[in-house]
Amino acid sequence: AGSFQEAGVIQQAYSLNFPLHVVPASCAQCPAWSSFSVSSPAIVLETVKQAGAGAEDRAEAVVVRLYEAHGSTVTAWLHTSLPVKEAMLCDLLERPLAQGHLPLEQRGLRLSFTPFRVLSVLLVWSH
Repeated sequence: AGSFQEAGVIQQAYSLNFPLHVVPASCAQCPAWSSFSVSSPAIVLETVKQAGAGAEDRAEAVVVRLYEAHGSTVTAWLHTSLPVKEAMLCDLLERPLAQGHLPLEQRGLRLSFTPFRVLSVLLVWSH
């Protein structure tokens, strides 16, 4: 019942096609942990990968690729528990965009999406 957005079709499709793999933990009381989270169900975090040649072969950087999947205009927060010192929008070849610097806020990175927009974000670790 309802729209595909209300029914969570996209999340269910990802769960079906990319099931989680269970890994034994060293303790039964380990707290839940996630490297990344996104504040809106309309935004899909599609890829997390080490930055490549377009990002100057930075070993201390990753590229996070997200897209808007509901056909809506939305502002979402990307939160990471990793030690990020710098964040910037980049193109699909992972080259930083002019005026693409993103401020690091307590809630994470504020990202704005138009319908079906893909954003790539270069995250540089602090040493």
